[in-house]
Amino acid sequence: MSRTDIRNSVSVAQTLRPASQADPAVPVNGIGVDLAGYDAAVVVIDAGTIAGAGATLTFEVQHSDDNAVFTAVPDADLDGTEPVIAAANDEAVYEVGYKGIKRYLRVAITAKAGTTPTMPCSATVVRAKPRKLPK
Repeated sequence: MSRTDIRNSVSVAQTLRPASQADPAVPVNGIGVDLAGYDAAVVVIDAGTIAGAGATLTFEVQHSDDNAVFTAVPDADLDGTEPVIAAANDEAVYEVGYKGIKRYLRVAITAKAGTTPTMPCSATVVRAKPRKLPK
């Protein structure tokens, strides 16, 4: 039995570039990813080891019509839960599906708590179900 190649039916784009997220406790906004031409998307958050006493980072999936004004995606438009990462659940990959209809999607780190929280992480958007397959 052979596996099916999905490379030509998905597209992966960075929203939060790999970096060590640290203090100060200010929001970190990812880059908007254009969903035009795709009927499905999933956000993938890759979390490293969190450091700092009582440290947590809160991730939020946000969407936009114009790639300028982003708002939090309502829970009804998500398949899964946006992670709040602490020492008990770091070093993991989180997937959150998007069922909304807006054109742009990004991930933001909206809160940091604890003493000097730091964590290497990144986030990507996997676009799927393209309306037109490449030739």
